[in-house]
Amino acid sequence: MFSKILIANRGEIACRIIKTAKKMGISTVAVYSDADKDALHVHMADEAIYLGASPSRESYLVIDKVIAAAKLTGAQAIHPGYGFLSENADFCKACAQENITFIGPPVGAIEAMGSKSAAKSIMEKANVPLVPGYHGDDQSHDVIKAAADSMGYPVLLKATAGGGGKGMRQVWSEAEFSQGLEAAKREAKSSFGDDTMLVEKYLTQPRHVEIQVFCDNHNNAVYLFERDCSVQRRHQKVIEEAPAFKMPDELRAKMGEAAIKSAQAIGYQGAGTVEFLLDVDGSFYFMEMNTRLQVEHPVTELITGQDLVEWQLRVAANETLPKTQQQLSIHGHAFEARIYAEDADNDFLPATGKLALLQTPVESEHVRIDTGVRQGDEVSVYYDPMIAKLIVWDENREKALQRLTKALSEYRINGVTTNIDFLYNLASCQPFVQEDIDTGFIEKHNDLIFHQNSQTLANELPIAALYLLLSNANEAQLKAKQSSDPYSPWHSTSAWRLNEAHVHQLILAHNEQNYDIEIEQKHQGSDSYYLISISQDNQLMQTVDCQGEIKGEHMIVNIDGHRSQATIAHDENKINIYRANGVFSFKHILPDYGSNEANDSNGGLTAPMNGTMVSVLVKAGEKVSKDQPLVIMEAMKMEHTIKAPSDGMIDEVFFNAGDMVDGGAELLAFTEAEVS
Repeated sequence: MFSKILIANRGEIACRIIKTAKKMGISTVAVYSDADKDALHVHMADEAIYLGASPSRESYLVIDKVIAAAKLTGAQAIHPGYGFLSENADFCKACAQENITFIGPPVGAIEAMGSKSAAKSIMEKANVPLVPGYHGDDQSHDVIKAAADSMGYPVLLKATAGGGGKGMRQVWSEAEFSQGLEAAKREAKSSFGDDTMLVEKYLTQPRHVEIQVFCDNHNNAVYLFERDCSVQRRHQKVIEEAPAFKMPDELRAKMGEAAIKSAQAIGYQGAGTVEFLLDVDGSFYFMEMNTRLQVEHPVTELITGQDLVEWQLRVAANETLPKTQQQLSIHGHAFEARIYAEDADNDFLPATGKLALLQTPVESEHVRIDTGVRQGDEVSVYYDPMIAKLIVWDENREKALQRLTKALSEYRINGVTTNIDFLYNLASCQPFVQEDIDTGFIEKHNDLIFHQNSQTLANELPIAALYLLLSNANEAQLKAKQSSDPYSPWHSTSAWRLNEAHVHQLILAHNEQNYDIEIEQKHQGSDSYYLISISQDNQLMQTVDCQGEIKGEHMIVNIDGHRSQATIAHDENKINIYRANGVFSFKHILPDYGSNEANDSNGGLTAPMNGTMVSVLVKAGEKVSKDQPLVIMEAMKMEHTIKAPSDGMIDEVFFNAGDMVDGGAELLAFTEAEVS
């Protein structure tokens, strides 16, 4: 076994590998860039080597620098994690040339699976079922389009060197094909340096099921069952679970055997994942093989009781697999939710910022958190915006799902926008609970997940209003105790008026709808309660009797005799109420006392975040139509197209392709067309 390894990665996967290495008594070497000099993985490792500037192409992706770091520290092996150099055949070759063990598959396997087109050819010869498609060498527009036309729309365009949803586009009609192909090729070129594409038939209701395989150097191979990764946005996984729901034992065995056949066809060694599309009729088709550990590997670990990183290290050290297929079994059910810095309400736009507050659920045998950040860390523009992976386990799917929603309701992050509320709504909505899931799940249930359908909010509005009142009262009492005159009337929050009712008035907004609320404090004997009246557009909607008590992050509330509990997250003027049927977000609208600032009549279009200008599609003096693409930016590994908000004229363009752009910077001067 190795005495020292270098981890050629960052963030949560680097921390994850370090934990197993420490458990096995192996010393670790971290590498880091300017942006990561104080990162968690740097502090966890026994040693750390500086690689270079923050952009990954100047640090984590520079093979010579990583090899030099391993040689300098005497590391005998390099673990590439996932992403970066993990599936780079040249890196694997460079390790071999320096007599450093690459903790991964042999270079031939990486090369075979590095091209999706070549991989499909290999699998076709190995009799592994394939989705109908074209993966030929002729990359002309007309040939690829003819293939798409012949198999019928919708089709899926995929970069042959791709992964993680990059260089991938759904095309629903012939009219969309050319624009989709250009965007996919451009993104593929930017992400992988290779814009070779394949096209395949897009199945409209498939599930994304992947099989975890492991092979050693002694002709042993096993599959550690399956994961369902159907719930995706931007072709990237959001929530994964293991084992897959509604998976008969016979089908599981067939898919497992096909996965092993796929691995053996390329002489595989180490951890790998074979991804399949599972159709509604039980037929399945090979998609691709990832020649590395997957982001979602923890759910497999929790249902099998195996440490897959330890397996990787043992196989790389030429040991045999720790278990045979007969010794492996499934125990319980696990979910993984990926917590990202992103705005789910704004097409999942990545977000940057400082993690001013970071409070996680308590870890236990049921709850695990894999992360590479701490409170106070910065989510930068240079890397993937994933903050953590929340993994839960219990003895069946129903109980595990309850664990997941509870843990999500306990996660607290301030300082940067996250997708936690989105994940909670997704995991708690009935179609997900009832296993009515395919790869189009988010689009199909968009209104349900984002609570855009009409709701009565019969309980949630009174809870939010009463919480605001009680929390303000508690805060006033605390300030009173700390003051020199605790009984001063200025500390009172009872809305006392001489010969008048004790009435508080406030405005709460939900889904861009404002609600006027009056809260009157009442007394009945020694007890006090609140009469809450809710109106919208001067129409009274409801009046309820309400009592409540705040206990930490929970609120006990009694509404018209119905006693219940809610988890509350309160950040400045935003209140989130976590209930069994989802999370309800309210904004406390403060009184507008006016402003001396002039109205902003600037017709500019601004950058949604820090990034790089990929392409400028218009020029000064050009007339444009509403929703016409104007510029394309790239940030945090994703492309973002800025479109015209209306018909109008481009007055001036302020950036060129390749320029770095700060978030909020004006990109173009735009004049809206006059309405005749």
